[in-house]
Amino acid sequence: MTEKKKLSSRHYSSRIRRFASGALALGLAAGLLTALAPASAQAADTDRGGGWTTRISRTEFGVPHVVARDFGGLGYGYGYAFAQDNLCQLADQVVSMRGERSRWFGLDQRSVGRPGNLESDAYQQSVLRSGTVQRLLARPAPLGPTGEVRQLVDGYVAGYNRYLRDTGVDHLPDPSCRGKGWVGPITADDIWNILYEVNTEAGTGKRSAASAVPAAGVAPASLTNAATPARPSWVRRADDSPDTGSNAWAIGRDAGRDGNGLLLANPHLQWAGPERFYQAQLTIPGVLDVAGAGLYGLPFLQIGHTKGLAWTHTTSYADHVTAYRLSLVPGDPTAYLVDGKVERMTTETVPVTVRAADGTLSTVDRTLYRSRHGYVMAEAWTNEYAYTLRDANADNLRSLNEWVAMGRSQNLDQLRQAQRTYQGAPWVYTTAVDSSGTTYFTDSSAVPHITDALRSRCLVPNPLTDGVLDGSTAACDPGRDPDALLPGLFGPANHPALTRTDYVANANNGPYLTNADAPMAGLPAVYNGGPELAPRPQLSLRMIADRRAGTDGLGAPGFTLATLQATMFGNRVQSAELDRDDAVALCRAHPVLAASDGTRVDVRFACDVLAAWDTRADADSRGTVLWQEYRDALARTRTTAWQTVPYDPARPLTTPRGIAADNADAQRAFADTVRALPARGLPLDAPIGLVQRWAGIPLHGCSGLVGCFNVLTAGPGSGAGGGTYPADPRSVPHGSSFLMATELTDRGPRTRTLLAYGESADPTSPHFTDQTRRYADKQWVTERFTEAEIRSAPGLTVTTLKR
Repeated sequence: MTEKKKLSSRHYSSRIRRFASGALALGLAAGLLTALAPASAQAADTDRGGGWTTRISRTEFGVPHVVARDFGGLGYGYGYAFAQDNLCQLADQVVSMRGERSRWFGLDQRSVGRPGNLESDAYQQSVLRSGTVQRLLARPAPLGPTGEVRQLVDGYVAGYNRYLRDTGVDHLPDPSCRGKGWVGPITADDIWNILYEVNTEAGTGKRSAASAVPAAGVAPASLTNAATPARPSWVRRADDSPDTGSNAWAIGRDAGRDGNGLLLANPHLQWAGPERFYQAQLTIPGVLDVAGAGLYGLPFLQIGHTKGLAWTHTTSYADHVTAYRLSLVPGDPTAYLVDGKVERMTTETVPVTVRAADGTLSTVDRTLYRSRHGYVMAEAWTNEYAYTLRDANADNLRSLNEWVAMGRSQNLDQLRQAQRTYQGAPWVYTTAVDSSGTTYFTDSSAVPHITDALRSRCLVPNPLTDGVLDGSTAACDPGRDPDALLPGLFGPANHPALTRTDYVANANNGPYLTNADAPMAGLPAVYNGGPELAPRPQLSLRMIADRRAGTDGLGAPGFTLATLQATMFGNRVQSAELDRDDAVALCRAHPVLAASDGTRVDVRFACDVLAAWDTRADADSRGTVLWQEYRDALARTRTTAWQTVPYDPARPLTTPRGIAADNADAQRAFADTVRALPARGLPLDAPIGLVQRWAGIPLHGCSGLVGCFNVLTAGPGSGAGGGTYPADPRSVPHGSSFLMATELTDRGPRTRTLLAYGESADPTSPHFTDQTRRYADKQWVTERFTEAEIRSAPGLTVTTLKR
């Protein structure tokens, strides 16, 4: 049964087949649900009839508000709405989950964020053959999915398939997959496999697949003389500064001007591919009412708010995967010793179907190896040693349980209970605030139980990196906490956590300075809780301090919803605030400098550009591009001798800092910068909006590595081709994606949002760039949360589905 009102866009044109005659009156959620027959207690199989009824109301910018009376119906509406906007992207993800990328796309058309198709398929086929996901599904909750979550997934699959069936592959609006043979119905297993991939993202997931799959024809015995890489792709050193993750602020009643709690959610992920967010509101009256955003392919929201609680996530810098060095049996490189006893690797040869340029199919075999800890890496495998990964999330299918429980929570006590019950956060910190104005931060993610004593005892020398443990003895296996659901993990009592009434914040720093006035000392090294901060988290804490003091130019001290938004888009740059004047002093003192090749370079105009720059990363700021290039050049010197002030624990937010005017490395880096930009066709005073765009729209923001709080990096041609198959995968924007500023008041939540790339990855959709233009203009969208607010939306469209 279907009905639509005010359908003004062909993107949501009516293609819904009627299952019964007549029309269902639309009204308040309670009225809608009262008129329906009682729902079945169990979710129906996706191929059988069910009792699901759902209503999808679309407000401005195509945001869907899904209302149903049960979790199956909620998933049904959410899956249908998502398919309307992004069917091609999810279909592409399903091809990956089935290990069929090489079959359909050959070896050249790679998916954004994945290794090569052959490596991706071999790894994914291995995961499927292992039966891991099916084994986890067979477990009862909390280790396996709850009944509600299973219904949600089944409904989501049925909703997607309903839209595909009603529309037809040949009539899909997105040209990215219209008429393609690889588009078809999906199954619940596909969604569970996507969830498992998300959970293992920080470990042996798709980012490690390339390392786990040896090259064609390579057998372990032949690796004796193989070149050993300086460092494999799966290892992150402590001195790395990856421009990944997000910003999260929870502002408590003592820092809010009106005594209310506020939250800023600002995740930084790619603008194309499976890491995109989808914004929605999901409601089961009397049971659940949550608004926010979720990753593509997951049938629930990961970031959001209810009436009384708001939360967000940032990337945890804890070590979620542990590398072990295996001592191999002499003469047998697929056997290793544990406490003097021989254990054999398991070997699996995976056939991958590959499409050639002429369309013919052939089969390529790839062999993968596993130890007692997990996959064995191809890198640095010799006749003496091999290296293997133990992933703390290898048995994690619990995350969706936790996110659904969080979505039902109305206060911090309920959120903490959800985390204690399911322990499903895979690799993220949680930052939250409730309507009492109390804030909370925790790393409740799955972290291996590696104490400092165990780490010190078990570290072994290796050619790869710090932190590799001895795999030749079980004494180096992770320990166990009594309150942990699974062995080998830290339990909730040992999770880093901080509750405050002023603020907690994270910008992808370790937990130590979650609050500048309350350092979290004494954490195990596995949590990466050191005191020294990168530029972006330094700026994050400085911005909070400036707002509390009222010294940031935004009015009286204290946070309001408006000043929270303005602070977000202030586009401040930490390294520029600390070091720009020193750079100008350098080039004023030395107007002609020698480049790395000895060429003499006149730097006076570049010096004038930096001197006039406002040190911001607004789209029209002239100097941001030059500054980013100079900081990159300084980083390439591989030294910090050019800094004038070293790190000082007493001044953690402003050190290290300074550029020595007479330092030869700093001078050469400046000269190289002045030559590099014109060589790429860019003027020295190019505004940042000239070099980073989405579908031609200038974008503000800059790299987090230079200390830009509003992280955004892109190419001048980003957005061409859409959000599923960008024309240039190398220039996919990364950074601010879904933004949410929420104030929890006595009258309910007041929220402003932006989905910077819009609801749809389809380049022909009106919702591909509509919010990008708002982002470019720094114009937030007022969220509609209550039924009355939704009903009053201009251009409201309403779809009712029954199955």
